[in-house]
Amino acid sequence: MSLRKELRQHCRTARAALDAKARNHASLAIAVHLAASQHYRNARHVAIYWPVDDEVDLRELLRLPSAAAHSFYLPRMLPARVLEFRPLGDPTMLRLNDWGIAEPRPEMGATITTRELDLVCVPLLGFDRHGNRLGQGGGFYDRAFAFVREERLARPLLIGAAFACQELATLERATWDVPLDAVVTEHGLIECASGVQRRNAR
Repeated sequence: MSLRKELRQHCRTARAALDAKARNHASLAIAVHLAASQHYRNARHVAIYWPVDDEVDLRELLRLPSAAAHSFYLPRMLPARVLEFRPLGDPTMLRLNDWGIAEPRPEMGATITTRELDLVCVPLLGFDRHGNRLGQGGGFYDRAFAFVREERLARPLLIGAAFACQELATLERATWDVPLDAVVTEHGLIECASGVQRRNAR
């Protein structure tokens, strides 16, 4: 088994060890910390994700009073492992894709380009404080936001959402990996070194 596979299994096990009450409490804390951040307050177009399995539930953001100041979008998986983003709209109109993930129907509003997004909440299995992210291995987000790394753009901001138990001491970054600007856990917002460097370079 490769190191990345071992780390994925480690993070899945750590996350699954949280009971439902602890996950719900932590998800609410994560939403509150994110909503209080300057990154979020400065963002108009915000992409979140619909949780599966034991992931952080960012739907808590939609229940906060500050939600009215933002437009929310969800990813939709297309062939060739491409992501597009559409307005969240009515949650009852979402459909499950082949991976069992709820996503917008094509008729739920026009797509927004990835360059038009201000802030993207990124799902993950593991992370370190340098902004390295361990995902499921599909590469959807790395492909969708490769331009951020290549052009060293200040926007959109990429913020990982994770429980504190998913933090790793260090992760090796592959050439195709797009680093995170920050990670928000139930303990607060962690500004990642890679994100600070990228924003300061602009």
